[in-house]
Amino acid sequence: MAATKKISLTEDDLVRALRGHETIAIQALYDMYSGALLGVILRIVQQSEIAEDLLQETFIKIWNSADSYDSSKGRLFTWMINVARNIAIDKLRSKDFRNSHKNQDIENNVDFIDSQKKITFNADTLGLRDMVTALKPEFNDVLNMVYFKGYTHVEAAEELNLPLGTVKTRIRMAIMELRKHFN
Repeated sequence: MAATKKISLTEDDLVRALRGHETIAIQALYDMYSGALLGVILRIVQQSEIAEDLLQETFIKIWNSADSYDSSKGRLFTWMINVARNIAIDKLRSKDFRNSHKNQDIENNVDFIDSQKKITFNADTLGLRDMVTALKPEFNDVLNMVYFKGYTHVEAAEELNLPLGTVKTRIRMAIMELRKHFN
């Protein structure tokens, strides 16, 4: 039985091969980093099917934009993580992704509700959601969107059909209310 020879490539070799569109580069990168990149994407979008699709998009983007990698700004893996993270965040902020969560099919409602009611214990936020829920509804809505769902202030303003200044004021007032619990 013959042993398979493992090819050892340095980061510079990988970058050169990637820029030369040599398939061995993308194969090596996929073998080495697909698990880590999928983990980054999955933490952002929290849906495995979408995360797997975005992983493929990530490797396509890496393949197509290898020339934009600058080794003086960081390691190849760090650049790849940023590509994956940006693709996942873009997906999360896209209108089709947000709308798909508003328009659930009837057969998916049970699973969707179950997934939304999942309780996770995080030392950083333990009890914080309860405090936010106890605030006035207009404060609660804005804080939930911005701090728990990852909306930007502009996105929250659009979603709630409010002026941007009103959203920012409500956030500031809600934070002042929450501070009273910690003084």
